[in-house]
Formats: sequence, C-alpha cells, structure tokens
Amino acid sequence: MPEKRQWSTALAAGLANLAGRLEERHSEVTARDAADHPTAVVATPAPVPDPVAEPATAAAAPEQDRAVPAAVVPAQRTAPATDPVTVVPWSMRVAAEVGWRLLILAGTVWVVMRVIGAVRLVVLAFVAGLLITALLQPFVARLKRHGVPRGLATAMVFVGGFVVMGLVGWFVVWQVMDNIDNLSGSLQDGITEGKKWLLNSPFHVTDDQINQVAKNLSDAIGSNTKALTDAGLEGVTVIVELLTGVLLAMFSTLFLLYDGPNIWNWVLRLFPEAAREGLAGAGPRAWRTLTLYVRGTVIVALIDAICIGIGIFFLGVPMAVPLAVVIFLSSFVPLVGAVASGFIAVVVALVTEGPVTALLVLAVVLAVQQIEGHVLQPFILGRAVRVHPLAVVLSVAAGSLVAGIGGAVVAVPLVAVGNTVVGYLRAYSREKALAAVPQVVEPSLPARGSAADPAVAPAPDPEPEVQEPAPDPA
Repeated sequence: MPEKRQWSTALAAGLANLAGRLEERHSEVTARDAADHPTAVVATPAPVPDPVAEPATAAAAPEQDRAVPAAVVPAQRTAPATDPVTVVPWSMRVAAEVGWRLLILAGTVWVVMRVIGAVRLVVLAFVAGLLITALLQPFVARLKRHGVPRGLATAMVFVGGFVVMGLVGWFVVWQVMDNIDNLSGSLQDGITEGKKWLLNSPFHVTDDQINQVAKNLSDAIGSNTKALTDAGLEGVTVIVELLTGVLLAMFSTLFLLYDGPNIWNWVLRLFPEAAREGLAGAGPRAWRTLTLYVRGTVIVALIDAICIGIGIFFLGVPMAVPLAVVIFLSSFVPLVGAVASGFIAVVVALVTEGPVTALLVLAVVLAVQQIEGHVLQPFILGRAVRVHPLAVVLSVAAGSLVAGIGGAVVAVPLVAVGNTVVGYLRAYSREKALAAVPQVVEPSLPARGSAADPAVAPAPDPEPEVQEPAPDPA
C-alpha cells in the first residue's frame, strides 16, 4: 500500500509538471502570435435596454449603465496570395522578354534569307541594276535639264552605259586571249627556274622528289577527271545563269532609269499609312547614299587601276593593261578585291620577271592601297557613306558566303544604305516623340516700370455699392 501511494503521488506530480510546461508553451506561442500579427479588436455590442423593464431593473442592476469592455481576440492567420510572376527575379524576366523577341527576329531573318537564297539570281540582278542605275541616273538628270525628253535621255544613257561596259569586258577577254601563249611560256620558264632553284637551294631537294611531286599531281588530275568534267558542266550552267542575270539587270536598269519615282511611290503604298511619312523621307537619303557610294567607288577603282597599271608597265610586267582592268573591276569589292587583284599582279610578275620584280610590284600595290584607304576614300566618299572597316570586312564575308562574288560586291552598299535609313528613322521617331509632348508655356513677367507692372499699374475702380431695398412697411 505505501508503494502504491508513493507511485500515485509521483504520477500526480509528473502530470502537474507537464501541465505547467504546456501552459508555459501555450503562453509563449500566444505571445509570439500576438507580436507577429496585430490583434483585432472586436467590440461586443451593448445590449439594447427594454423600456418596459428598465424602471424595475434600474435599481437592481446599476452596473448595466457602464460600457461593456471590448473583447480582444487574435486575428486569424491567412496565407498571402502570391503572384507567380513576382516570384521570378526581375533580371530573369528581362532576359526572357529579350530572349523571345530575339528568337522571333532570328526566325524572321532566317526565313528572309531562305527566300533570298531561293531567288538569289533575281535578287542579285535587281541589286546590280540598282547600282548601275545609281551610276547612270545623274547623266539622265543632266540631259533632262538640257531639254532632252525623258524617254530619249533614258535610251541614250542606257545604251551608252552598257556599250561602254561591254567594251571593257571585251577588251579584258581579248587581251587575256592574245597574251595567253606568252603567259603559258613564261609560266613554263618560271617552273623550270623554280625547279633549278630548289635543286641548288639549302633545302637539299633532289630531282627524284620533284619528279615524284609532279607525278602525284598528274595522278590526282587523272583520278579526278570526272570531277573536272562536272566542274566544266557547272561552269556552263554558271555562264547561262550569268547571262540571265545580265539580262535581268539590264531590264531593271532601264525601268529604274525611266520610271524610278513612280516605282518608289508604289513601294510606299505597300506599307501602312502611319509609316509612309518616315519612309518617304528616308528614301531620298538612301538613294543619295547609294549614288555617292557607287560614284566614289568608280573613281577610287579607276585611280587604283591607273596607278598600279602604270607601275607594273614601267616594271616590264606583261599584260599590264589587262591587269589594270582586272584591278579596276576587283576594286568594287572593298578591301578584299583590291588585295586579290594585287596578288594576281604579283604572281604574274614573279612568273615572268622574277622575285625582284615581284617584290617591286608588291610595294607598288601596297603603296596604292595605303593611299586609297587613308586619302582617297575619306576625301571622295566623305562622311555620307562612312562605314567602319570591321563592318566592311564582316559584310563582305557574309555576302560572299551567301551569294559568292555578287554578294561580296553588293554587301557594303547595302550596309551603307541601311545605316543611313536606320539613322534617319531614329532621328525622325525622336522628333515625333518630342512633338507629341505638350509644351508648357510659362507666363512672361511684365517689364519693370511698364503699365502692366503691378507696382505702377493704376488701382482698379471700386465696385459700386448696391443699395438694399427698404423693408416694406406693410
């Protein structure tokens, strides 16, 4: 019995201790909730007194007249409604916005490039017609100012321009075919001299090694006869495409010279009406940029061809005139074309005249290129068509990858025109935005001492007193 009584006493003490701890924990949680969330005060409405029973109970319940204290209850905890957009960081939202716009832009550019690649011949022919029109259009305008009818002026300039270009091409082909035998003999002599130099050089090249290299080249040519035949057939296809492109360029040039303004107005009608005003202002500026570029490029190419042609002529290099014409045509590809044509002149000098003459030709080419890059282009082209050299190199590379030599020729003028159009549209949109903002005109203060100055202005006349009517005696 004493053991049971002792065990029950210990159990009761433990339960009492546990109850005390639970009470303390409950108090702590209640205090913390009260600190985290403000308490809501709920006022208990006072009981409405009964007018019949009020006299009987007034003496018995004097405390009913007192205000009933408000009951303080903790506010209920509610989970905040969270917007999923606000959980994403601001920088990630900006990156996502920019990313999907870039994806749409890249997809649009890809589709446009696919379309251009499918009709590459037509696009290149039309762009070539634009370039030729930019070169010939000033002559048409000059003839029209002198009273020549538009149709006759267009026909004269069109026929004269293409006759001159055809004569230049015929002259180049004639000179090359006329000197091909001499060039072949000089090439054979150059190969023989190179073989002798290799045999006597410090590289210890033997005759058997040179013959083995020649045999390997002959075997490679014999094993790739089919590939060479296919290349020849492809060359015939290229010639047919070239003739087709020339005809398309001629027709495009003819209609652009005769009816260019009406064609531009028709193009403007394809755009929304809100965009026509800006494009109408950008069109003449783009055409002026293209005209200046083509005219300046022709002048610079002509100066390059004349200077390099005179240099290689006095150095005794054969076919100086055809090489000068090739340099003139190659100079229409900025930077790359001039270097490639100069390399051809150096190779011809090396084969025909030796390494000393080749080094002299290289010096002449480099000197002319430096004069072109630092004097001729800034002076002739000016700031109207100035494009950064990095943009020139990248545009030429991209144009050659997309459309070969034709793409390399038209890449830089397209970049120059695009730069002009973007710059004008940006300035135009800025001006429109400024014009849309209402201008706040501050009232100007009157001059000191003038009649409008409050210090000297006369006092206004006092208002007349209004006499109140006398009261009616009735």
